[in-house]
Amino acid sequence: MLRSTVAFTISLLFSAALVSASETPTLEQSLSTKSVGGAEVSPDGKYVAYLVTQADWDENDFISQIWVAVTATGQTYQLTSGKKSSLSPKWSPDSKRLAFISDREGKRQIYLISPTGGEAAQVTTEENGVGAMTWSPSSDAIAYTSTGPDPKALKDRKEKYGDYVVIDGDYRMQHLWLLNLPADVPTNTKKLPKPKALTSGEELSVGAFAWSPDGKRIAFDATKDPDLGSQDTDQLYVLDLADLHVKKLLDGSGPNGRPQWSPDSKQIAYMTSNGQPFFFFANRYIATIPADGGTPQVLTTGFDEDAYLIDWGPDGIYFSAHEKTNAHIFRVDAQSKEVHRITGPNAYYAPDATFTQDHKTMAAVGAAPNQFTNILISPVSDFSPKYLTDMKSQYKDFHLGTREVVNWKSADGTTIEGILIKPFNYDPSRKYPLLVVIHGGPTGVDIPELSPDRYYPMEQFLAKGALILRPNYRGSAGYGAAFRALNVRNLGIGDYQDVISGVDSLIAKGMVDKAKVGCMGWSEGGYISAFATTFSDRFKAISVGAGISDWVTYYVNTDIHPFTRQYLKATPWDDPEIYKKTSPITYVNRAKTPTLIQQGDQDKRVPPPNSYELYQALKDRNVPVKLIFYKGFGHPINKPKQQLAVMQHNYEWFSKYIWGEEIPALPTEP
Repeated sequence: MLRSTVAFTISLLFSAALVSASETPTLEQSLSTKSVGGAEVSPDGKYVAYLVTQADWDENDFISQIWVAVTATGQTYQLTSGKKSSLSPKWSPDSKRLAFISDREGKRQIYLISPTGGEAAQVTTEENGVGAMTWSPSSDAIAYTSTGPDPKALKDRKEKYGDYVVIDGDYRMQHLWLLNLPADVPTNTKKLPKPKALTSGEELSVGAFAWSPDGKRIAFDATKDPDLGSQDTDQLYVLDLADLHVKKLLDGSGPNGRPQWSPDSKQIAYMTSNGQPFFFFANRYIATIPADGGTPQVLTTGFDEDAYLIDWGPDGIYFSAHEKTNAHIFRVDAQSKEVHRITGPNAYYAPDATFTQDHKTMAAVGAAPNQFTNILISPVSDFSPKYLTDMKSQYKDFHLGTREVVNWKSADGTTIEGILIKPFNYDPSRKYPLLVVIHGGPTGVDIPELSPDRYYPMEQFLAKGALILRPNYRGSAGYGAAFRALNVRNLGIGDYQDVISGVDSLIAKGMVDKAKVGCMGWSEGGYISAFATTFSDRFKAISVGAGISDWVTYYVNTDIHPFTRQYLKATPWDDPEIYKKTSPITYVNRAKTPTLIQQGDQDKRVPPPNSYELYQALKDRNVPVKLIFYKGFGHPINKPKQQLAVMQHNYEWFSKYIWGEEIPALPTEP
């Protein structure tokens, strides 16, 4: 049935597009496009390992494999293959081996492979798989995180009573493990040394970690348990490998994490909320602390944006951050606190980068405006990127929309930016239908790069003759801490004003047919879309993807309760009025707009009761509404066939209510 559905979809799109099929990618073609990420330069600078991800329709999965670029020649070749992904490539410090993680044998395990090819050797057999990993400075060991095997008591409980979960009680802590490796790893993992537990117990769950350059210690961050609501307990620790003694470096409120060692192994850099209780929307800073303990020094309080820690080199501490619709790599001096931007000109270089051992060369992913993300390598001192991949070549036969940054004033005078996407054959004398596509987060950000369509068939909408606006509404990253806080106790209301003022700005310019405006979004974008559907009659069609309809319903069901408490600065029991004011369901008696609701039926971040509540309320109001659950999926819909369905359902909905076209619907179950 799925194969016939794919064929059915393709035939619809060929017939529906206003331009020829050779000029616009079909939904299946867009989903089949390769993308790249995870650039890892070898310590000696000879290679860059990176990931190439592509849909495998037979397996119904997006499969990532490791590729290698030879930096001297630009030659690229595929290193891993198979029906399962190979992820997180990490070079040994001597540049002789790559470690990576794959679930090719079921659970996520660590494998080793030569950068020149050959068979990969599995080196772990963890019952519940591994989390993250890092090499020892001497290239003869790997530290990794894992919960370890299920304890006997838990196995006995399942055997006697079946499987059940005690909320806030049945935690499996992540711990550090050490695996020593011989120079030539055998393919038979039984010949490998048994991993050694470095941490244990029920007092903490390990997150990010880093090995000291002198090889004697491991710094890590840990929370009291793995619950997402425990982020404020995230603190720094140092493990002495000689006696496994663990020392806590910080007390007080967190999160404080993502440690990186100074080159002399005497200090540790880390990311900190700097004691701010409402850290979900506040800036994160880079700080340092002596590895033996002492007084922290916060370095980036003068830098008004989230700073994402990357590395500590001989000339400073590297981090990435957004700058409006751009993102860059920066370096801060640990003594003077002076911040210097490494990358340029304005483009999107983030969120990570890797460096050669001497920190003279870096590899990253980057995308200039109206370009696709590619793998690049560059000198650090004089940034001049050499691109090692060319993702846009896949679209050489297509005419894609063009992106540009626009801005407007919201109702309260706040300047809002967004990305306006125009059809390739844009005619300034015409008025176009307008579709607003709203990002999630709320601390996400839209940028003017090209990317394959996911969830929303934007290239198909452009081909039908539409403009697309992607607003960076208040709360978005890249515009400073004050801007990110503008939707605190103002969710939905301020967000909606940012969106509708952008619509009005384009209408005032004579670009938009105000009778043909729709909006859509996923997660926080779904919430803003739900707010628009109940609060406003300005839109002719709306799609709500995994959106919040009632903050009380969300709060008591979600897996991340602190989010709501921080943005609304109250629980529903403390301040029911703010929950009512910012909930779309409060305004449902105004609703008139035809609304499509989409969600994974196993979503824990925005649980399905939100969709049921909005659906039933709109249905009771006789508003045209359709609710679709994608079976087996959580918050993201991350398989190609179901993403194809998500896009086709949106294509049908907006074709009907914006263009007045009755597109044959996908088959439904009897």
